Amino acid sequence: MRLPFVISVPHCSFQVPQRIRPSIALTESQILECSDLGTREVFTQFPVRVVLWARWSRLVVDLNRDYLSRDPTGVVPTVDYYRREVYKHDCSPDEGEVQRRLKDYYWPYHWRLKEALQDPMTKVLFDCHSLSNIGPPGAPDRLQWRKDIVLGNNGDHRGEGKPSLGTITCPTETLLMMKEVLEESGFSVSINHPYAGGYITTHYGMQLAKEGKIAVQIEINQSLYLDDETLRLRMDKVADITKMLGRSFRVIANRFSDGLVGTFHC
Repeated sequence: MRLPFVISVPHCSFQVPQRIRPSIALTESQILECSDLGTREVFTQFPVRVVLWARWSRLVVDLNRDYLSRDPTGVVPTVDYYRREVYKHDCSPDEGEVQRRLKDYYWPYHWRLKEALQDPMTKVLFDCHSLSNIGPPGAPDRLQWRKDIVLGNNGDHRGEGKPSLGTITCPTETLLMMKEVLEESGFSVSINHPYAGGYITTHYGMQLAKEGKIAVQIEINQSLYLDDETLRLRMDKVADITKMLGRSFRVIANRFSDGLVGTFHC
């Protein structure tokens, strides 16, 4: 039986289209560093309603950004999270190129995601990411150690609403339930720190809340399955983590089936 979830994995790829690669200044290793390493291997194995994962690197187009965003870390970024220039001199994409990438790479993903969320059997959108063990220079938790899992609902560290951010995308009690289930599986868990939820979680989460549905961002610590020196996945660890998460997702799905979830308060 399929779990009532949609899983989105927007930053898993490190592939760059052949026509774009000559304009990029970063090395293959640096492009690899910019991907959410391991997320495709970990999060796409579960029997859910729909799984979506990115074909192309976030450096080509960032699926987790508003299509109107044109800042240096926007929908077509010109600097990466380590503050490195993405493009060679005079090779930054113009607006025509941005529009082409939106048409070819961005909108197909979002159209499919929107369609999946309209399924009446879908209860939760999980937008899945990975993070490094220590916050990099551009992160809000620069040089700090991180937990195994970060759950984000666009709220504060208790999962409650934060006026400066807007509406939460998952009821507080439901997020705390998810935290408890994951901790029972052996993970250490942080709520909304260092990340409270990106564009996919907040944009779709606001809409889903009106239907009594939920959106949650999940960040998993790469140190659980990644060799830091080689950036290679330790597949035995990937298998272990996938099994642990699978158990957690099944328990969470059962809580939904039993009606043991919170509701949004107007």
